[in-house]
Amino acid sequence: MPADPTTGAEPIDLVLLDVGGPVYDDTAYRDALLRATRELAAEEGDEVSETEFLRLYDERRQAQGGSLRTAVAQRFLTVQDRQRLSDLAESYWEYPPEALHDDVLPALRLIGERYRIAVVANQRSVVVDALRRDGVAEHIDVWAISETVGAEKPDPRIFQHALDEAGVPAFRAVHVGNRLDTDVRGAQRMGLRTVWVLRGEAPPAPTPEQLAEPDIAVHSLAELPGALEKLAS
Repeated sequence: MPADPTTGAEPIDLVLLDVGGPVYDDTAYRDALLRATRELAAEEGDEVSETEFLRLYDERRQAQGGSLRTAVAQRFLTVQDRQRLSDLAESYWEYPPEALHDDVLPALRLIGERYRIAVVANQRSVVVDALRRDGVAEHIDVWAISETVGAEKPDPRIFQHALDEAGVPAFRAVHVGNRLDTDVRGAQRMGLRTVWVLRGEAPPAPTPEQLAEPDIAVHSLAELPGALEKLAS
């Protein structure tokens, strides 16, 4: 029988990696959402203050629960505008080359020497083009992009898709992401170990209670190889 997966002593065969936040600077998404919000508000002759928008953005980051797009629609538009807002924001949501964090490629080179790597992300499929352009895709063994899989984190189906494609059980995998609600909690419900990356949509000021939820919290992917070693020891 396999060892108890809750002990943290199982070897790691697969690292599941989020994209927005851990790999790319999340301001690309934030700015796309602000642009879309302003355009829809302008249709009704309204203006959206960037200061007020950023205050709401940080409130939702701190809460680590609930849909940011729903909160933005409720605050600046109407609930009925939520889908239009989401569609418009996604049409503007692209990662320029400079959005790639400097620590990503060095970390992936190190990690790839010991583990298989899967991308598990709530993204449009076109994000793969950016990852190819920026040299990330060559380090990825398995792809689980929400638009392609048909499920978004924290839905267990997207995590299961990556595990099935890799042929790896959950207790021999680790998920790396920057949100508690979709990444850490979603992965834990599947039996994966978790690394929480404190950037992007992570809270501006994580509480002790929040920091206790993942197995390990890191501030950058430069810390990830060491974190993975700890989880497997």
